[in-house]
Amino acid sequence: MEPLTLIGAPPSPYTRKMIALMRYRHIPYNIIWGDPQGMLSGELKNLNIQPPKPALLPTFILPDEKGILKAETDSTPLIRRFEREYENRKCLPTDSALNFLNFLLEDYADEWVTKFMFHYRWHFAEDADNAGTLLPLAQATNLPDEFHQTAKKYIAERQIERLRVVGSNETTAPIIEASYKRFLTILESHFQNLPFLFGQRASSADFGLYGQLSQLIGFDPTSRKLAHDLSPRTVAWVSVIEDISGLDMTEEGWSKVEELPSSIKDLLEEVGKGYVPALLANQEAYEKGEKTWEAEIDGCTWVQQTFPYQVKCLKWINEEYSKLVEADKKRINSIFEGTGCDKLILNENN
Repeated sequence: MEPLTLIGAPPSPYTRKMIALMRYRHIPYNIIWGDPQGMLSGELKNLNIQPPKPALLPTFILPDEKGILKAETDSTPLIRRFEREYENRKCLPTDSALNFLNFLLEDYADEWVTKFMFHYRWHFAEDADNAGTLLPLAQATNLPDEFHQTAKKYIAERQIERLRVVGSNETTAPIIEASYKRFLTILESHFQNLPFLFGQRASSADFGLYGQLSQLIGFDPTSRKLAHDLSPRTVAWVSVIEDISGLDMTEEGWSKVEELPSSIKDLLEEVGKGYVPALLANQEAYEKGEKTWEAEIDGCTWVQQTFPYQVKCLKWINEEYSKLVEADKKRINSIFEGTGCDKLILNENN
């Protein structure tokens, strides 16, 4: 089996998500630490592959249906592709209703928990200095001092300016920080009962959460201290899931939706409190052609740039729900009750 090639970086949550998943699934890979734009225009130029737009991490070099190598970056569809192409140790639940919950929580990790990560990395001076110092060195530890200082200043200024893009500002900072603390408290409760989100085996949502937490707990000082104070079980879990390549998994390891601990419903309530109103406001703004959206989230006004990609996220959630048979829809509707997540299902509510 030929190893996959990917371009990534250790401080990239999505790189960490995919590496942990491939370790677990025993999918062989070669990794190049670097920037995909530079790599595919430089030392990998002979492959004649167009860099991804936008140039995101990680970037996989994979054949399309005609065998032509392409650059692929989106972790969620890549995981589903790998489920089809590799038989062993799959990470999508076989129960359709449970698989839908897995899809939703993976999306929440990728699109909302990442706001925690970006906020804590660049909002506080100590964290921004830490990130500005370490991020250039993750590309090259032997970077000369003069280039290191220039890169540090460039990266920090660029990323701090981009805080507004993800909605982090002085008004929303208390919302983000309160949500992160509740999130940690929920996980602390959950890991008292189960080693993974949905039972005794890892799902793609576990790897999605791990990717973000690898940074929140393993890289950024302020969010790391909060995690140690509020959820030592989550801190330990991050260390465990980084490499579970040797952990035995059985199909019987999945829990039934009806037997999931109350912490899953608590987590869905957290999704409903922040991510759901954000997705719906983004969708409405996009349909009206507005460049920004505004919504009340957790009692405060949140203003953010409109993102076409998150319109797709809402569409994909609805497509996954529409695939369920009526009995499984009822199971999902039951666990959604009172969480606010029912508002995500647009066709059913119209």
